[in-house]
Amino acid sequence: MSAPVTIYHNPRCSKSRQTLDLLRANGVEPTVVEYLKTPPTAQELKDILTALGWRPAELLRAREAAEAAIGRDLDDEALIAAMVANPAVIERPIVVKGDTARVGRPPESVLEIL
Repeated sequence: MSAPVTIYHNPRCSKSRQTLDLLRANGVEPTVVEYLKTPPTAQELKDILTALGWRPAELLRAREAAEAAIGRDLDDEALIAAMVANPAVIERPIVVKGDTARVGRPPESVLEIL
């Protein structure tokens, strides 16, 4: 049995909707986490970053981070805390399967982990 798939999703984002549609078109019914309503915990975010192979600064949405006055020059722990407190600054969508993850930009990039 393959690992479950989770998408950290914002239904107002076209790329997020396209990624969710792509997963479903490929026979995957993921667990959908609307991360603006249910933000990841600091540990969940650390696990996602590990699965992506990214540093916290790479997961920041530039415009939203600037609006929230969150700078990429913060240390990793401070960036993670800022993302948990302000989930709108987290890049989206994120698809996680087991210990791997991809950001759906472009949406087709998530197919690599299915």
